Amino acid sequence: MRYTDVGDTDCSIAQALSVVGDWWTLLLVRDLAGGTHQFDALHEALGISRKVLTARLRSLVEDGVVEKRLYHAHPPRYAYHLTEKGWGLLPVLVALQDWGGRHLLGDGTLTATAEPDSAEARRVHALIGTRVPELALPVASADPHPRTADPVGDTPWTVLYCFPGAYAPGTQGHPPGWDEIPGAVGCTLESCTYRDRLADFTARGATVHGVSTQRPDQQAAFAAHQGLPFPLLSDAALRLTGALRLPTFRAGGAERLKRLTLLVDATRTVRAVLYPVPDPGGSVQDALALIDAAAQAG
Repeated sequence: MRYTDVGDTDCSIAQALSVVGDWWTLLLVRDLAGGTHQFDALHEALGISRKVLTARLRSLVEDGVVEKRLYHAHPPRYAYHLTEKGWGLLPVLVALQDWGGRHLLGDGTLTATAEPDSAEARRVHALIGTRVPELALPVASADPHPRTADPVGDTPWTVLYCFPGAYAPGTQGHPPGWDEIPGAVGCTLESCTYRDRLADFTARGATVHGVSTQRPDQQAAFAAHQGLPFPLLSDAALRLTGALRLPTFRAGGAERLKRLTLLVDATRTVRAVLYPVPDPGGSVQDALALIDAAAQAG
């Protein structure tokens, strides 16, 4: 379908659905964001017919959502990658995931955590063995144009701890009702415990990165107040969240990451997961134990 087929040409919702209203199209965007780029791999992952897949990819390229990149000259073979326009759809996917997780797979309760045997927990633990896509996330900074960094460090191990939100005193704080949301409280304790135990991670060849969906300036104020010696990365654009399908909840008019920890090796492969995290402070020792276990396993 194209915009000329939509009756209400002044409605942006109708126009957007003319591009991505087909459910296969949104699943394609999901898998492209997650790092699946070649035709055969997309075909296998989605279980879609080659004819339908060809048509959907062609439409997305024509609409500027996806671009083709030549990776093999003879015969010509192309990989498919999201454009900036395509990456702009990630908040849509995250919102759909949040709604589905809360109202279809859950009981409708607003929560920042999950039960260990829930579908959400199984999805997060299924990340083990997958690769973290190469992304550039803004680093906490008061600069309106902060530098960016890869969420995966150049050390043997990277600990990515994702948290809902933490604020410095005297700045914008948590939204009303934050303390009543299960799993939301404990971000300051978690970050400060990583600060106090950073030498233990460094000794194991591990980089620590904290990730939240807050703005870089909010993160910078918090990091400065608490004296955090490691980077906080902003996923306000939901690129990492959408690419890995990390669980979120909505509070204060924004999508927030639920608390979880990923252990990633030097090949960008997720080797271990902590989720749910009932004890924010204790999860730091658990992360150290994950590194020790992964190192012994080789």
